[in-house]
Amino acid sequence: MNCFAFAICFKDKSLFSILYFVSFVCDALDGWFARKLNQVSTFGAVLDMVTDRISTASLLVILSQVYRPGFIFLTLLALDIASHWLQMYSTFLVGKVSHKDVRDSSNWLFKLYYGNRKFMCYCCVSCEVLYILLFLLAKENWGLIDVLVNAATQSWFYLSSLTLVIIGWLIKQIVNVIQIKTAADACIVYDINKKQ
Repeated sequence: MNCFAFAICFKDKSLFSILYFVSFVCDALDGWFARKLNQVSTFGAVLDMVTDRISTASLLVILSQVYRPGFIFLTLLALDIASHWLQMYSTFLVGKVSHKDVRDSSNWLFKLYYGNRKFMCYCCVSCEVLYILLFLLAKENWGLIDVLVNAATQSWFYLSSLTLVIIGWLIKQIVNVIQIKTAADACIVYDINKKQ
């Protein structure tokens, strides 16, 4: 679905957005069904994260072409991939079954994010919806701030919707930074213990 969506993204923004969002929802549902039907696997968890990263990365690359300068979207792409890759790698280094097992973390936001599926869902959906909205609202020769201000001043609905998704998006970016630090620390501790 996403392959077709990205193939037509500049021809039909609305259809692209619908297909991308439906694909995102299906991606969330497949994990839920896997847990409910007791069909969870390491391969499934890794594949899920890889497909999530590819989808988001592709959308961020498109946004980097729509908005100039596109550096902010490429930075978000790097943060997203680095934080998730390091988290997955450090999780398996220390012998945990899931990258979402952060019970031993001392950071309350990190534990809340991975410990409360509804909160994590809010942050993830906010992030993807914000990116879709930015793609839909983009206007030729308009900067990112211009688009956001224009949308926010159009109506109370746009303002409240953007506020809601920007808060969730911001929390997710903060969690990504925490995730990088936590995962890097776990790798360092692993190296120290290995040398002893």
